[in-house]
Amino acid sequence: MTTAEYAVGTLAACAFAAVLLAVVRSGGVKSALASVITAALGVAG
Repeated sequence: MTTAEYAVGTLAACAFAAVLLAVVRSGGVKSALASVITAALGVAG
């Protein structure tokens, strides 16, 4: 790939990472992940 293609690919990867980070940090997803982890570890809560 040329340098321009690397730049576009890098920007796309960063944008995708930012979207994933925003989704994971949302309240609903955070509580759902916490409940799944708690259930998997068998921690009483």
